[in-house]
Amino acid sequence: MANIKSAEKRARQTIVRHARNRWYRSRYRTFVKRARHYIAEGDQENAPDAIRRAAQALDRAAQRNVIHRNKASRLKSRIMVAFNKMKLKVAA
Repeated sequence: MANIKSAEKRARQTIVRHARNRWYRSRYRTFVKRARHYIAEGDQENAPDAIRRAAQALDRAAQRNVIHRNKASRLKSRIMVAFNKMKLKVAA
């Protein structure tokens, strides 16, 4: 445990920030899972909304520095590629 007053404050701040970051991380993971689930099912009705929500959650997490912006971009790109493949498969 920290003995210096500033180090004690940093420890308190770390606990609060960790909890907040965990909330954003859990949120984006949930939305990404949901989007992938709808894509895997071939659900063209619910997939676009799920993808939009996942993109918003990823952007929010990147904005708050919970994840790197390139990771958010990569995940969004992979979801869109999978969605476009699903649309082609359903159309064929």
